[in-house]
Amino acid sequence: MAEAVDILVAGSGPVGAALALALESGGHSVALIEARASGTDVSRPADPGDRRPIALSHASRLILERLGAWHGMAVTPIESIHVSQQGGFGRTLIRAADYDLPALGYVAGYGELRRSLADAPCRARRLYGAKLTSVETGSEGRPLVTVQSPDASVQFAARLTVFADGAPAGEDAAPKGRTKDYRQSALVARVKSAQAHRGRAWERFTPQGPLALLPQSNDYALVWTTGQEHAAQLCALEPADFLDALRGAFGDRMGVFTAVADRADFPLFLRTRGKEAHERCVAIGNAAQTLHPVAGQGFNLGLRDAWELARLARDCADPGAREFLARYRRERSLDRNTGIRMTDTLVSLFSNSDPLLTIARGAGLLALDVLPAARGFLARRMMFGARALP
Repeated sequence: MAEAVDILVAGSGPVGAALALALESGGHSVALIEARASGTDVSRPADPGDRRPIALSHASRLILERLGAWHGMAVTPIESIHVSQQGGFGRTLIRAADYDLPALGYVAGYGELRRSLADAPCRARRLYGAKLTSVETGSEGRPLVTVQSPDASVQFAARLTVFADGAPAGEDAAPKGRTKDYRQSALVARVKSAQAHRGRAWERFTPQGPLALLPQSNDYALVWTTGQEHAAQLCALEPADFLDALRGAFGDRMGVFTAVADRADFPLFLRTRGKEAHERCVAIGNAAQTLHPVAGQGFNLGLRDAWELARLARDCADPGAREFLARYRRERSLDRNTGIRMTDTLVSLFSNSDPLLTIARGAGLLALDVLPAARGFLARRMMFGARALP
């Protein structure tokens, strides 16, 4: 006999966990499944020592505050962002003070974010060490979702099934949609510099891809986009040789880079999801769109997906109805499409050495620097997306 639940969330990474919290006031029964085992303490499903950087926009801070998952989380404010290009003129500086905000955004460790979300009070039923194995069409149009836990196989009949934080195993709608291979990899690491960061982030566009240095604690979180072979070679270099290569790509603005740790690289794709194979199903976060890390929009876009879905579900008796899902997709289309186009366009325009584009990029950066209205428009898009929070 299938277990009835109003909303089943598959994937309790940051976006899925945030959705479960946001649904707290909606009066719906919620079940949250996660493939990763939680260990002995189910309230802490991720290692808080996982310091992989994640950029949080100002809007994400507002959402996390409303979810009770902000206070106590260790974050480093981004008070300004310096944007430039390698081998060309033009630069712009975006400051939080120009918009009467304490910060443009924040940098947190991935594990710290997950810990904070896991510690926030939540009544959702949690199934850790569980795996979604199949989705079938059941009675009354409700999909029957089979979840394999360490102890048993459980079947749910949900009014709405939400796929979050990537494509769960066994979910047969995942291959549909569009995939664009950027033929790049992102190398992430922690870097120390002789100079203090003073809350400044750096975005340096190179012909191979963007290089970002984000303030994190007393160090920098490095996100260096380059060709896949080059990224693997950089990961294999001795620390001193790696720091020399970094200085060659970034320049001397931060003085001497003194140490590097925790290097890793992963390939980059743009993935967008097509129509669901089953009714009463919807995807959010990385399950709906996986973006290039340029401008740090991926998680923030996914968090706004979760917030909007929960907001609309609050006053809806049947959150899996066609009318409800159609409304949700309409409400999210502008913000999603804008975020996808913005990141994809930045990669196309800035990851090359075309001399004409170099001149055009320089002129664009110079225009941003001398036109406060244009700079403010870009800053608001980075902080809030295409729509302000309701």
